[in-house]
Amino acid sequence: MALSVNRAVFITCALTGSGDTVGRSDKVPVTPRQIADAAIEAAEAGAAIAHIHVRDPDTGKPSRDPALYRETVDLIRASGVDMVLNLTAGMGGDLVLGSPDRPLPPDDAGTDMASAEERLVHIAEIKPEICTLDCGTMNFGEGDYVMTNTPAMLKAMAARIQALGVRPEIEIFDGGHLVLAKWLKDQGLIDDPVMVQLCMGIPWGAPDDIPTLMALVGNLPEDWTFSAFSIGRNQLAYTALAALAGGNIRVGLEDNLWLEKGVLATNGDLVARAVTIAESMGCAILGPDEVRQKLMLQKRWA
Repeated sequence: MALSVNRAVFITCALTGSGDTVGRSDKVPVTPRQIADAAIEAAEAGAAIAHIHVRDPDTGKPSRDPALYRETVDLIRASGVDMVLNLTAGMGGDLVLGSPDRPLPPDDAGTDMASAEERLVHIAEIKPEICTLDCGTMNFGEGDYVMTNTPAMLKAMAARIQALGVRPEIEIFDGGHLVLAKWLKDQGLIDDPVMVQLCMGIPWGAPDDIPTLMALVGNLPEDWTFSAFSIGRNQLAYTALAALAGGNIRVGLEDNLWLEKGVLATNGDLVARAVTIAESMGCAILGPDEVRQKLMLQKRWA
């Protein structure tokens, strides 16, 4: 298979995520101020897009409180640092079953199932340029947590995102999710240009080996724009692999806490290393306005 190197890449920085990482690194941003500062740091290091989750400032637990999103976004915008904002819409699809011998009722402590409208309250209020759409259901980790996104839920969310004029970033965690994404496009629920994130190496989704990545890339329509990332120790290696496969780059503390063995990273550290890797391969790094042009995004703030 011939290389199809992407010579003009954009970098997304996934700043904090919703995983249980706060106790593992003091670099993981928690408060709106910390998350905003991390976005600014990432932008100054070369990221064009900030992928944003929010957390409860008191506990560090993941949150979908619209007020926390609003505060974070306002702080970024007030800084004068330009970047494309990509807010998660993945919260509200969390199902934690009971024990194997009694799966029902679900575990109230971990289950958070919300309507399509509820999951998009912050998107409707803020209207970022991009929001994510997790395109399928899958097991996560070794317990009883299921990321739950039924076809009916995805249709409703895609229609609402489309009506809001926000570009969805379609999150693909496994092969069947790509089939669902194509189905949504065929339903007229996703507008061109289609933007896809290939999320590799997450148990129990698509493994991050090269044949699996290339199988997904090979099944993408030619006019779809994609990024790809892996979690943990393979994150930085994937910055090269994504570009070699013709895609764009994602790094950040949502997916990996380490810059190198024994050295905890900041988001800015990971973006700077990704820039070094990409530029050493002969790739140019796109800025936010170039990404807006490529993805036909309308800047929503001065």
